[in-house]
Amino acid sequence: MLKTKYKFNTNSLSFEKSKLTFFEFIIKAISYLSIGAVISAVVIYFAPNYIDQKLNSDLYQMTSKYQIINTKLEQLNLVLKDLTDRDNNIYRVVFEADPIPNSIRGVEKIQQNIKLNSFTNAELMDYTFTSIKSITQQMYVQSKSFDEIVSMAKNKQKILASIPAIMPINSKDLKHVPGGFGWRMHPIYKTTQYHPGMDFTAEQGTPIYATGDGVIQESVMQMQGYGYYVLINHGFAYQTRYAHMCKINAKEGAPVKRGDLIGYVGSTGLSTGPHIHYEVIKNGEPVNPVNFYYNNLTPEEYQIILKLSSSSTPSYD
Repeated sequence: MLKTKYKFNTNSLSFEKSKLTFFEFIIKAISYLSIGAVISAVVIYFAPNYIDQKLNSDLYQMTSKYQIINTKLEQLNLVLKDLTDRDNNIYRVVFEADPIPNSIRGVEKIQQNIKLNSFTNAELMDYTFTSIKSITQQMYVQSKSFDEIVSMAKNKQKILASIPAIMPINSKDLKHVPGGFGWRMHPIYKTTQYHPGMDFTAEQGTPIYATGDGVIQESVMQMQGYGYYVLINHGFAYQTRYAHMCKINAKEGAPVKRGDLIGYVGSTGLSTGPHIHYEVIKNGEPVNPVNFYYNNLTPEEYQIILKLSSSSTPSYD
């Protein structure tokens, strides 16, 4: 709005409003419009460039920070991989624990030589969040695994006492090892069948001993199959079976220690003579018992048992 101007009238000796002529009004209006146009042009020209530069600068800084984060994540992933390898191949092997599969750990195949600067912003953010999620899951599983290993380390003495580690009868009472672990000729059916344990011949009534600490899971007296037999649950995924006894000296649910008397050699069930059929079971599957006699045999005695168990003689059951 134009300001009102006054001028002094010498005739009336007073101030009177100064009136612009039409020409003066047009000149003033044009001058104001020109100044406004110049200012607008300057703003229109420089503002977008400033905004673009600001946005590009912020975007560059954000991308650089994402790249730094991903570099740190890759380094962290390498550390976790080393911990995983040690966990699966050293710590869990020492305590005879199964390795944790990658599907549970959350380990994903790492893409090699990724050029992060070729990613769009959305792809970069998605890749970063995926990496964080994978590493977080790996850290959680690894933490739980270490908790389990610490627990196993504290129970190491109990584990060693529970694992079957002696023969079920005294070596001085042993007469022969007629049947080893694996495929053997069945003494009655005369067919090749899988033999899930080892047979030890001994005199009728020879004492049979628990080969590790545990609890009597089954104490069964039957006239077929295993005959009179005892199944011991040792914990830590181990069980042992003692079959064809003539007499059982163990009750279901009773705790036993390695070396405790649990029965006597007989020939009950599907058997052709006095012997004990002995099985070691781990995770529900039979394993070769010959690998578990390290506590009461000398190296020489072990080699003899190993040779006898690998012979192709038929079993007694």
